[in-house]
Amino acid sequence: MNSAQLAEALLEAVRAQQFELTNDKLQDGRPLGLMPSIDLAVAAFPAEGTPVWANVLFSREHPQGLVASFDGSAGPVNNVHYLADQQDAEQRSPAWLPGADWSRLDWQTLAGQPGQPRVVAPYPASLIKLMVMVAVAHQVDLGRCRWEQDWRWQQRGRRVLDWAFDMTVVSCNDATSALVALLHELGALGGEHNEVEQLFQRFGLGTLRFADTRADGGWRNADGAGVGHLQMTAWDALRLLWLIDPDAPPAPWLPAGQTPMLSAKQTAAVLYCLREQGLHEMLSSTVLAGVPGWVPGLPARVPARWLQSDGSARLAEDRAYPADLRQAQANASLEFLHKTGNTENYGSDAGIARGLGRARRHYLIALTSSLGRRFSPGEPCATTWRLAALGARIDAQLRTWFGD
Repeated sequence: MNSAQLAEALLEAVRAQQFELTNDKLQDGRPLGLMPSIDLAVAAFPAEGTPVWANVLFSREHPQGLVASFDGSAGPVNNVHYLADQQDAEQRSPAWLPGADWSRLDWQTLAGQPGQPRVVAPYPASLIKLMVMVAVAHQVDLGRCRWEQDWRWQQRGRRVLDWAFDMTVVSCNDATSALVALLHELGALGGEHNEVEQLFQRFGLGTLRFADTRADGGWRNADGAGVGHLQMTAWDALRLLWLIDPDAPPAPWLPAGQTPMLSAKQTAAVLYCLREQGLHEMLSSTVLAGVPGWVPGLPARVPARWLQSDGSARLAEDRAYPADLRQAQANASLEFLHKTGNTENYGSDAGIARGLGRARRHYLIALTSSLGRRFSPGEPCATTWRLAALGARIDAQLRTWFGD
């Protein structure tokens, strides 16, 4: 498989899901009727041979999909005019409301140039916590803080690593606020000074934006940040993962000898949290096995720490999955180090996939979309089963290519 073939496989995988038929709770359960926005990127690393990569983008304006092209070797996308997502005065996301007229919305450029095919970059939801995690790890590398030190936020003191762990593996919003406050305290965020964005820009990740957060840790819509202020395209989310995957080849868009984004020790801390991810409910759906209508996704194993003696999973008091996962666990052939994002309007997932046992596949996958909880079949699902089916189809294609 080469990159052109991978791009075609991704296009076909998305088209096969017929996302426009997804039932929408905001339309009384009727089909959405329009192609949702889906930004999907994959990079695969064969044990022998050169990496291949591709990024495809879909929206109501591009229902058959666009294939991204890149500057140099896996550099920035050069054929798409990315528009920043937005929120209105009521802190809603107007682009995704039923009947939204995009011609009447005041769009701002995120990246690219007018005249190129335009794509609205969906809010990445809690995928932004990957940026926070990397930013804190960078501060540890700079010697400004330590993972083991106590950090107090809203009268609660915990180790920095404990805040980071909860932010990542169960997507705790309070833990995210605590670490955003820490980044302000350390001088990495605040006013016009934004070391977090500067770090990503230094490594060529120009669509990773982290703006308008508050010193008290505020990062959501109600805090003046959130949608339209925190940005990640799938391609740059994938390339961020590339930079912290110790088994990936050197990033081809960077000059030879480039200093790594993170030291090996801090990279290991980030990967520890991603590896223990409990929310396998987007591209991977293992934690939902046993839910009526379950559709398998990426065949990823749920970390053992979350499993109970009866095969059920409990991530927190309010995150219990009562079905028996043991058979799905036995069938799992991937370790998936990833971060998800989920709100009413948005669904995202990005991570490092590695084959278990004798399986040889190794790839990165990143997805942002306008497919959130309003498209789920019900509790405890996070989104439509079609995203899990998309993950399964992509993995099956790569499994064939890797000879697994």
